Amino acid sequence: MPQPTQPKIYHIAHVDRLPSIIADGALWCDRRIVARAGGGTVIGMSTIKQRRLTLPVHPHPHTYVGDYVPFYFCPRSIMLYVIHCANNPELAYQGGQQPIVHLEVDLNRVVAWAGAEGRRWAFSLSNAGATYTQFRASVAELGEVNWDAVAARDFRPADIKEGKQAEFLVHDTFPWHLVDRIGVYDRTVGQRAQIAIQGAAHRPVVEIRQDWYY
Repeated sequence: MPQPTQPKIYHIAHVDRLPSIIADGALWCDRRIVARAGGGTVIGMSTIKQRRLTLPVHPHPHTYVGDYVPFYFCPRSIMLYVIHCANNPELAYQGGQQPIVHLEVDLNRVVAWAGAEGRRWAFSLSNAGATYTQFRASVAELGEVNWDAVAARDFRPADIKEGKQAEFLVHDTFPWHLVDRIGVYDRTVGQRAQIAIQGAAHRPVVEIRQDWYY
């Protein structure tokens, strides 16, 4: 699969986090979330989140993975599968995939915004929470992402599993106004998302996208 001309990136969150995200006008990196506390249900694995606070992002010295807001290059991520299965002992959240929303963003818009704002960004070629992953920080290097793996539905092969977990990282915070679409599992969660955004200055389209789920 060739590199998309207009690649999208996706952040997943519990629907009950939308009110605090909108109130703040931004998504926060893990380091900020730890300091702030509250703001809705945490769906990640705490041990991995702690490790990410110490893993360096080499293109940007003295910064760590936990200093960045993470996005995947695809919906229906492996992390969502782990959430769906709800059988990993390291995962405290056991509420399944239904309440999880996908926040879809256009990568090219993010890069343009980051350039104008002087905001650092990078991407990993595999799971950014792994000690062995490689990072890049240039649009010219996006071709190094394994786009076949990103698009794959069967991620049992080891190389596919690694490539599908590639992440796009934005330093510190990410502005709500760059979110283009909210993908939800069903009408019930869609209604919760609509209620959360109804008073916001920026209201992305909310769509039921069951093809983004397991």
